[in-house]
Amino acid sequence: MSNQVPSFFESVQRNFDKAAKHTGLPKGLLEQIKVCNAVYQMRFPVKIGNDYQVIEAYRVQHSHHRLPTKGGIRYSMHVNQDEVMALAALMTYKCAIVDVPFGGAKGGLKISPRDYTPKQLEKITRRYTAELIRKNFIGPGIDVPAPDYGTGAREMAWIADTYQTMRHGEIDGAACVTGKPVSQNGIRGREEATGRGVYYGIREFFSFKEDLKPLGLTPGLAGKTMVIQGLGNVGSFTGTISQKEGDVKVIAVAEYEGAVYSENGIDVEKLLKFRKDTGSIVGFPGTKTLPKREDALELECDILVPAALENVIHAGNADRIKAKIIGEAANGPISADAEEILLKKGIVIIPDMYLNAGGVTVSYFEWLKNLSHMRFGRMEKRFNHNTYDNLVNMVEGMTGKTVGVQERIFLTRGADEVDLVRSGLEETMVTAYQQIREVSKRKKGINDFRTAAFVSALNKIASDYMTLGIFP
Repeated sequence: MSNQVPSFFESVQRNFDKAAKHTGLPKGLLEQIKVCNAVYQMRFPVKIGNDYQVIEAYRVQHSHHRLPTKGGIRYSMHVNQDEVMALAALMTYKCAIVDVPFGGAKGGLKISPRDYTPKQLEKITRRYTAELIRKNFIGPGIDVPAPDYGTGAREMAWIADTYQTMRHGEIDGAACVTGKPVSQNGIRGREEATGRGVYYGIREFFSFKEDLKPLGLTPGLAGKTMVIQGLGNVGSFTGTISQKEGDVKVIAVAEYEGAVYSENGIDVEKLLKFRKDTGSIVGFPGTKTLPKREDALELECDILVPAALENVIHAGNADRIKAKIIGEAANGPISADAEEILLKKGIVIIPDMYLNAGGVTVSYFEWLKNLSHMRFGRMEKRFNHNTYDNLVNMVEGMTGKTVGVQERIFLTRGADEVDLVRSGLEETMVTAYQQIREVSKRKKGINDFRTAAFVSALNKIASDYMTLGIFP
């Protein structure tokens, strides 16, 4: 037996095959769902300084059962076609799980953002966008990119501007990409969305007493220990929100420069500030530095949150993982071989295709906002405020008592856009988890949440195909 780690795409396909056996769907339909519908591999030159560089880039549309397709764009030297295909496939299943009406897609450029100035990155991003436009691989009703590893709101603003320049006058042009700055037709709550979704998903798992009992855990997140691997956008928001709203105790954090540990807990917000000031998490007061950054993965804890890149937990280290629960905040952080080892050890895995779906959920809200040309809450916020204010006045009149100023503000405020976004995200994550859990309880032979999540997704996608009449 080979000790070679299966590729990311191979891991996704193996997980698909494992779940497909539990669906009872026709073989041809399963094959159609499984394959990538369109793969665009490109090379284009960009002048950097006095030289020309040929940039390797991709855009993969995995499934057209619903349009537009949806998925982020990552900038990384690890980008290759296999990775982008795997990520696009996960996006299809992810959208189905959380009932977001998109097909899956993904993009990637084989570059390290650290090697370029902002002006050079802008030139590369705009050229990549132009290539997508020429091949009809981007558009509000065709394919809608978003941020991913190595990209953010800045890059999405460049993409939107390039699209609207080349498609001048297209009324829904702003909806060609999501994750834009709020001032550039973005939506409040998008930056925190994936991390907040991770928190909601883990919190929902901890609400079922009977599922926690075999792990020796009690309901609720308060006091539970957490280790976070990766302190980028997802890891940082997962940590800060889990601490502020769930009273979780973060005992270790691992990043590119090293890993720090404290049995008394680490304030993630202060750690982020320390890293911004010093350029490293190493040396944060009250912590000790672990010999290797990978050691953080092997610490004893209730919840391990890998929030960086794929395959960080593999057959070579899976047997040393001591966490009771792994919440996959990153895409594909556990290889297929490692998963078999972890499940045999009784470790519960909350899968990426569900847990990090907060990003695409709020991207969907942004897309809807762009198509409606109006921010959420604009129509009803003031009406709700006045209604609640009148109710408080009535209660005061009937009781003869007066509500304090701060209490009145709390009771009468109408919902802002971010309040509605968070409410919609919470509803989405809670409902999706309950659907996955129901599948895991109802279907015999399913002993892990990833397979249950796949089965849930495949049944929904198959229903779409059958409704279209492609597979009667």
